[in-house]
Amino acid sequence: MLIKRSLSIAGHRTSLALEPDFWAVLDAVAEQRGIAFAALIRDIDEARAAANPDQPLSSACRVFALRAVQSQAG
Repeated sequence: MLIKRSLSIAGHRTSLALEPDFWAVLDAVAEQRGIAFAALIRDIDEARAAANPDQPLSSACRVFALRAVQSQAG
């Protein structure tokens, strides 16, 4: 089941649909970094645009979350 969230990135409204487990990881990373959730998504979007602009933002968020979990696992 996908959950959709709306937010603003660089002054543009957008929405993302991700599975709850990915949202939980992204929320935790934002909290750990002490930044707003929208700021984390903006950072992911900027990295995606620089590295692979054809990659959808939702995919970049999933990859980011996966890597965050992998780095915590050691």
